[in-house]
Amino acid sequence: MTEGARRPLRADARRNREKILAAAVRVFATEGLDAHLERIAKEAGVGSATLYRNFPTREALVEAVYRNEVAQLCDAVPALLAAQPPFAALRAWTRLFLDYVTAKYGMIDALRAIAATGGDPYGHSREMIQAALGALMEACAAAGAIRTDIGPADLAAALEGIALTSGGRERRQQAERLLDLTLDGLKVRP
Repeated sequence: MTEGARRPLRADARRNREKILAAAVRVFATEGLDAHLERIAKEAGVGSATLYRNFPTREALVEAVYRNEVAQLCDAVPALLAAQPPFAALRAWTRLFLDYVTAKYGMIDALRAIAATGGDPYGHSREMIQAALGALMEACAAAGAIRTDIGPADLAAALEGIALTSGGRERRQQAERLLDLTLDGLKVRP
């Protein structure tokens, strides 16, 4: 059965999958990608068989963690826009983006290895991130807060550059200053 044709997971199976993904993020962040999968299962409160039923290989788990993190990042947009003025929501989302990229530093080699074997761990992540930025930027433009001559692809490229050059935990303050500089450059000038 293809992935698109799978039946929806039962509620308990969905909860177990979510617990495994959350535990994998924590364990990979502290122990690296060589962490034992049994450690992840224990952290998630499930048996090893449950982990392997959901993720038959380490690569499948890494890819699922990556895709889940991208989805969570992009799914944060509506809540941010509902809770804050558009420019504040954009600013908050850029911090979430930085957190997301910083957390993925430890996974980059595994993601590259998956891509080298023909897998596509990045899938639609670039499009998803640009769509999330597009929604934020449209709300900001409608509020008259930002220029309209800069598009989501441009801002995404700037954010990626900031994250790659100064997104590590030890350089977080510099990254935040660069984010502020970039966002200030988007503001409409009188």
